[in-house]
Amino acid sequence: MVFSSVPFLFYFLPALIALYFATPWKNAVLLAMSLLFYTWGEGTYVAIILASIAANHGFASAIAHAAGRNRGWLLGTGVGANLALLGTFKYAGFVTANIAGALGAADAPWVFETHLPLGISFFTFQAMSYLIDIYRRDAEPAPSVFTTALYIALFPQLIAGPIVRYKTIAKQLIKRRHGARKFAAGVQLFIIGLGQKVLIANIAAGPADRIFALDGSELSFAVAWAGAGAYAIQIFFDFAGYSNMAIGLGLMFGFRFPRNFDYPYTAQSVTEFWRRWHITLSQWFRDYVYIPLGGNRDGPWRTYANLTLVFLLCGFWHGAAWTFIFWGAWHGVFLVIERIGLSALLKQTWRPVRHLYLLLAVILGWVLFRADSLAGAGAYYATMFGFGAGDSAVSDPRLYFSDGVRNVLLLGALLATPLAERVLQWSRRRLPLGWRAQGVNAAWAGLFFMLFISATSIAGGAYNPFIYFRF
Repeated sequence: MVFSSVPFLFYFLPALIALYFATPWKNAVLLAMSLLFYTWGEGTYVAIILASIAANHGFASAIAHAAGRNRGWLLGTGVGANLALLGTFKYAGFVTANIAGALGAADAPWVFETHLPLGISFFTFQAMSYLIDIYRRDAEPAPSVFTTALYIALFPQLIAGPIVRYKTIAKQLIKRRHGARKFAAGVQLFIIGLGQKVLIANIAAGPADRIFALDGSELSFAVAWAGAGAYAIQIFFDFAGYSNMAIGLGLMFGFRFPRNFDYPYTAQSVTEFWRRWHITLSQWFRDYVYIPLGGNRDGPWRTYANLTLVFLLCGFWHGAAWTFIFWGAWHGVFLVIERIGLSALLKQTWRPVRHLYLLLAVILGWVLFRADSLAGAGAYYATMFGFGAGDSAVSDPRLYFSDGVRNVLLLGALLATPLAERVLQWSRRRLPLGWRAQGVNAAWAGLFFMLFISATSIAGGAYNPFIYFRF
């Protein structure tokens, strides 16, 4: 069940709101509905998340009460168990298939195939951060398995983040404040995220999917670049939209989740991009992988090696495919180059040039992220750099971009900057009080119109993919 779906918008969410605010057992309602939310999409695979809850609650309690070297052994076992779960369901097929391919035994019976449970990359990372924070004494273990279950299975961020650390919401899991203002802020953010997903990302997905499905011989220079640009708009509003919906839902039920995106396409370097894109994942790798490896404390070459390894892991986290590994390496190389000296050079460069550099680096990277194979990515790159054929009947960009789609992409490019937010902030500070009140009413009217259009599009069965469900 996705947030931008008929079952969620018209049945699940209204029923949850009614039950949650009508009963005193708010956490029980939230946990039960969160497990129903997961079971709706995964069926019997809900047993996987239940096993994760039970195991991590036991490890957390044992780590908290252990002493000396036993604490380290328990942490290693707990983290290893989470990695084994993730490895079995997400990576075993990739590893065994590559071994079989290297041995010339592609059809070998021992090639592992399994279903990828929804959200497993997210809830295992949350569980590992929970155990590590308890080991570091940065957090106390949950007072009951019920609280651990609510933390791991909480439905807004269960499927695709943001990655929320236990210490961030530990107190909120026990007691949190509700109110009309917080609920209204949550509704507002949810509607914005829904509009980003349905009215921008889904529309950008049409031309992006059609173009990336073309054979290399059918691509032209203009179509290839246009397709990569459309995908850049799609993935940002797809993922940022989902994150905003998740954060908004959290507010509606009294939780404050961390921000996950901060206008990443306005960055001036790849290093800055990763401070703004999928912020909770970047911080997770920084705090639980990069710094424990030594960070930048052991000299430049160790720093470069740490950065490269972290981004290889980041790429592999996104998907069990060579394209994701190379995408992670692509970003790792840029971070190393910037650390070596490119950052200093960029600071002396005209701002638009810095921005163009960032966009080129990121959009070229998205080709690897979107391509079905390294060969496909290579053919796509060849066309982008002028080595493609581009003389087929499907190589005209006008075949993929109607006036409406072009307008949506232009709107997306504008909304990927903080311009609209700054205009709103200026109006709140400078306009007369009466005008501000009218502005608030107009804003709410616009939001509910956006909700109506989004819901109508969803009810009409419009194209509604979700990129991060692949992970």
